[in-house]
Amino acid sequence: MLASGSGTILQAILDAELPVAVVVVDRPCAAIGRAETAAVPVEVVERTSFGPEFDRAAYTRRVVDALERHDVELVAMAGFGTILAEPIHDAFGGRIVNTHPALLPAFKGWHAVEDALAAGVKVSGWTAHVATLEVDDGPILAQEAVEVLDDDTVETLHERIKAVERRRYPQVLRQLLEGAEHEEVEAR
Repeated sequence: MLASGSGTILQAILDAELPVAVVVVDRPCAAIGRAETAAVPVEVVERTSFGPEFDRAAYTRRVVDALERHDVELVAMAGFGTILAEPIHDAFGGRIVNTHPALLPAFKGWHAVEDALAAGVKVSGWTAHVATLEVDDGPILAQEAVEVLDDDTVETLHERIKAVERRRYPQVLRQLLEGAEHEEVEAR
């Protein structure tokens, strides 16, 4: 798991009893406590630079090193606040899953909920997709629509989308893991 925030998605995955080899965070955050409570190892790969001098590729290599130390097979992103560079796709290409608070391909990027409200859409939603170098552009694995209410704020709409995300993302990850186990059994 790659996390940066409150860890509610991580908690949903832990509650679903999915195997989590390690939680990698890019900053001190509540996800660390949730992982520690569940006895899941935590690697803090802190991002200390947010300016033009930030070396995204070097930072990404540090994240990859942390994941590889724990023999990770599938990388699940859960609100990770740093866009990663090519080295993660070299190491885990096709095995990185991201969750996004909009119906992709609409409203890509960090401000998807705000952008959906600003556009005046009547329906937004949630997407799980395979992460690629292009942000929020990989193959879609699952989506679910969420109605936009007339009195919605960014916070109220985002919370309804998060409720879908906490329910559906563990299901998607379970299917991917079970599919990998099935392929492994057939290969024997």
